[in-house]
Amino acid sequence: MLPPYPSHAPANFDCVFCRIVREAGPTLAARHPSDVVYQSECCTAFLAIHRWQSIPLTVLVVPNEHYENLYTLPVRYAEPLHSLTRSVALALKGLYNCDGISTRQHNEPAGNQDVWHYHVHVTPRYHQDDLYRSSKIAFPEEERLAEAARLRDFIAAHQAELFEP
Repeated sequence: MLPPYPSHAPANFDCVFCRIVREAGPTLAARHPSDVVYQSECCTAFLAIHRWQSIPLTVLVVPNEHYENLYTLPVRYAEPLHSLTRSVALALKGLYNCDGISTRQHNEPAGNQDVWHYHVHVTPRYHQDDLYRSSKIAFPEEERLAEAARLRDFIAAHQAELFEP
């Protein structure tokens, strides 16, 4: 028998990722400044508000519905989430000319999860970037929004290549 999967979200948890997903539709349509770089019917990709010192940015890919972690995520999300993660990775390779891509996903406090909404980190990597020896730093909003716009424009211009069937 499988163990129970308790929620680690605090009482009255207000999920910031759910808020980003809800606000993305009209924001993207109106082209107002946004951290969101892509949204489908079931998944959204947006820039993280922190980045690593040696890395320009990290993109988070989330389901549009709230699921706390991998244990509670319905299997029907596996393909669309992985597909969007792949598309974001290809876009990062194309725009940032990086040497590689790291993807990470954390579950529960012991697994280093700190936002109680399932998400995948997609991070461009460079030879000798010392990612795991560097510190996370705040990603200033003006810079973050400018990078989100660049990435959003790249994705729009290369949509057929990035989202091939």
